Amino acid sequence: MSIAVITGAATGIGRVTAETLAAAGHTVYATMRDPGDRNAAAAAELRARARSHDRDLHVAELDVTSQASADSAVERIVGETGAIDVVVHNAGHLSIGYVEAFTDDDIAHLLDVNAIGAHRVNRAVLPHMRRRRSGTLVYVGSTILVTTPPFLGPYVASKAAFDALAVVTSYEASQFGIETSIVMPGAITQGTQHFPNASRATDENVAAQYAELDPLVERTHEAHERLFEPGTTADPQEVAEEIRRVLALPAGGRPFRSVVDAARAGADHVMAFSDLTREAFVRRLGFAETLELKR
Repeated sequence: MSIAVITGAATGIGRVTAETLAAAGHTVYATMRDPGDRNAAAAAELRARARSHDRDLHVAELDVTSQASADSAVERIVGETGAIDVVVHNAGHLSIGYVEAFTDDDIAHLLDVNAIGAHRVNRAVLPHMRRRRSGTLVYVGSTILVTTPPFLGPYVASKAAFDALAVVTSYEASQFGIETSIVMPGAITQGTQHFPNASRATDENVAAQYAELDPLVERTHEAHERLFEPGTTADPQEVAEEIRRVLALPAGGRPFRSVVDAARAGADHVMAFSDLTREAFVRRLGFAETLELKR
């Protein structure tokens, strides 16, 4: 079993994935911001559940908006275990509102958390994985870069950037035995604090000029919940199970991309064609080796 580091593990998909992988026998480091303060309750509960179920599950501080924090967390974990085999890039934040009303700082902050955050963690962990010439990077992406719904503009842009960074990083990492897998959840409306904790655009003057659209914005959560057929749920556990399944496969045999979407939006078909097109182009460029895992 692997030593797995999960970002954004205080709630939602990250937390459920931490418990699922630990239950499957992995050594798991559930990382989060401020486990001694703002996330103290979540950290304490994770530790208590680990003790009661005798699981190798640990809590570590890691703020993806700080390179120093990412470096420190990786150094600590490698010092304690000797290795990091898997990183699950899960940390993220949702924003809702009118694109024009988001300031440049609003959008920069969301990109910082949702896209650059994963890059910081990669910069911390990839030197270690390159030395070992092995490792797996799992990115918890989103079908939203295909579906592109209204009133979530900066979030859509940040998840598209996250996906693009995952893809282009994979070319280089693959040549050092480091595998990439992008798991794309559809809309998740249950078991997370994504919608309740979503931020809003800060330019209230601009937002006021869109006031006639406020009723549409206010039912964004409800609109996503109505995507599901009666009796169908979009549960973070389904995403966690897919990550567990991917990691159970032998190295070199893991899917580059998989979709977990109870809303059945069709992103799996779109991304399959997109990846085939991209791979064909990379081969035409003469870089076919970057598409294969070098062992």
